[in-house]
Amino acid sequence: MKKLLLSAAFLAIGTFAMAQQTDQMQSTQNMKMRDPAKMEQRRADNMKMMQSELNLSPSQVTQIKAMHDKKMEERKANSSQMTGDRKAKMEMMKSNQDQWNSDMKTILTPDQYTKWQSKKQEKMQDKMQHRKGNMMQKDMNTMPAKN
Repeated sequence: MKKLLLSAAFLAIGTFAMAQQTDQMQSTQNMKMRDPAKMEQRRADNMKMMQSELNLSPSQVTQIKAMHDKKMEERKANSSQMTGDRKAKMEMMKSNQDQWNSDMKTILTPDQYTKWQSKKQEKMQDKMQHRKGNMMQKDMNTMPAKN
């Protein structure tokens, strides 16, 4: 009888473990298979917003679009390298970000660059607040009720 109960418990645990792995694999596949049309629309919307907020000239817009295209090609080319060590990935991302900032500094005027940096900082703070709220909500949902 004990063997039967123990076997049933292991079977149940194994089933739940497999379900978790399947969910993780599906979410990874969903991230890789984003809709290109939606991504392109979002990129165009972001460019319009930047153009109106920073008063970009047409030549600045074309330069920034070219930078975006170059960055996307580099991401595709370097995607195989992004599976390695976390520290190496962070270093690579940091160098890419520094390069992006220096390129933007050459394209934008000093006033535009300052505005762009402040908008970028505001967006980062909003994202952090949103994530913090989500984490707190998740914690509240998973915490046991006090009696």
